[in-house]
Amino acid sequence: MSDDRLIVALDVPNAVQGLALAEQLGESVSFYKIGLGMLTGGGLALANELKQEQGKRIFLDMKLFDISATVEKAVRGLAQFDLDFLTVHGDPHVVRAAKEGAAGSDLKILAVTILTSLDRADLDASLIVPGEIDKLVTDRAHRAFEAGADGVIASPNEAAAIRALESAAGRLIVTPGVRPAGADLGDQKRVATPASAVASGADHIVVGRPIWAAANPGDAARAVLDELATV
Repeated sequence: MSDDRLIVALDVPNAVQGLALAEQLGESVSFYKIGLGMLTGGGLALANELKQEQGKRIFLDMKLFDISATVEKAVRGLAQFDLDFLTVHGDPHVVRAAKEGAAGSDLKILAVTILTSLDRADLDASLIVPGEIDKLVTDRAHRAFEAGADGVIASPNEAAAIRALESAAGRLIVTPGVRPAGADLGDQKRVATPASAVASGADHIVVGRPIWAAANPGDAARAVLDELATV
């Protein structure tokens, strides 16, 4: 039985491998993330096939950022694919433009706060204002909600603080950087286990490498689902 709190990231090179992985996972997984890395490998075609032919939910992780008019046009074009979630950067002008582009569709706009692969040293190198990451993430989430975001992307470490915001009422929190206990962290720096992420307020968790790189992806996905069932 599937649990759409689990979103499996299809971070594989192309649509052929992505479809093979989805077939391997079968009915146990109902929600998939397709990211920028697969865009030139048939990502949109895969999204359409999984959605229309297999009835899966689709999270298109594009992290769009541009001037308002360009973001609006891009989102309007993507909204025709009948997808479920789309990410944009959490800057208020980007969120407002994305919401305008998604108008009339069921596409949920999720705002990226601060990437889970970044720490304070990375932010300093990018000239991001000083401050603790959790405070910056919470502030960016609040501004994104005020701009109309349907939800935010944030690490599990910040999920509870975001959920406590008055502006977060009725909004989604989706957490990447989720790793089952004992899993390799890869390029993630702000992580938590599936159960702790959901207990902290996440509506959905995104798990990629611990599933698709596992010797048996089906067993790996079922282990995450079993853990979620305990929350």
